[in-house]
Amino acid sequence: SVGWLQVFENNSFLDAELLWRGGSVTPVQSVFLLDDDNLMVMRAGEVTREGKDGKERKMVAPHLFKVTRSGDRISGVSMQPARDGMRTNQAKFYGWKLPDVPSAPDLSKVKYGQPVKLFNGKDLSGWTLTNPNQINGFKVVDGVLVNDPVQKEGERISYGNIRTEQEFEDFNLTLEVNIPQGSNSGVYLRGMYEIQVMDSYGRDLDSHNMGALYSRITPSVAAEKPAGEWQTMDITLCDRHVTVKLNGTTIINNQPVYGPTGGAIQADVFAAGPIYLQGDHGKVSYRNMVLKPIVK
Repeated sequence: SVGWLQVFENNSFLDAELLWRGGSVTPVQSVFLLDDDNLMVMRAGEVTREGKDGKERKMVAPHLFKVTRSGDRISGVSMQPARDGMRTNQAKFYGWKLPDVPSAPDLSKVKYGQPVKLFNGKDLSGWTLTNPNQINGFKVVDGVLVNDPVQKEGERISYGNIRTEQEFEDFNLTLEVNIPQGSNSGVYLRGMYEIQVMDSYGRDLDSHNMGALYSRITPSVAAEKPAGEWQTMDITLCDRHVTVKLNGTTIINNQPVYGPTGGAIQADVFAAGPIYLQGDHGKVSYRNMVLKPIVK
């Protein structure tokens, strides 16, 4: 799992934003120095828990992070109340300072290599589950890659995400996608950055809408189509900057990407990574997925 933390000074106080494994990048409730090399971070939220008598109670559950810095590296431990309300869940973590984002590339001068057809329209050759212990809900139907994570009566089925076996550095990716009403998926670039795929037609602009860099960059304009219609996505990732065209309209224009998004499977900004498709959320269909690697 991947996390991300940014700490900054604001009018002589410390503020921070945090991503912990999944979900969104969010502000924390408190951050302060223990000394020059040790930091405490607290994020808290309301949760509902069930007691031994079966009654539910709402409570504020703090999530604490003790962070120790050594040069450009960090290590630490996270602590939060266990579901039983009595004990503590703890997890150790480590990390490093990400290098500064370079200046925006001139995309008019970018050169591309030979196109790579990611989906052959026949089978799942070239794709594999990100977690082999989960169930693959993707299948090919009439030349279309369809995910249908149906839940049946009984124990919940844990559906997984699929990724390309091949890995890529910077690239342009084009695809078509069809989202049913109320459904949700995502396209992860290099296994780190999720471009949101969801039914958000008619909603106000938000960093969780169709075509957004999930929880990080809000589209500049709403260009999604109603649920059930095929939509086109044209995505360029170059020098840690992302451009997204949705249905022919540029909604993110060469914007810097400061860190990973929830669900990332790696965090090395210099490493090649896969394209992965979110399959654990809802029904979605993909077709005509073509990637052009950027030649440097």
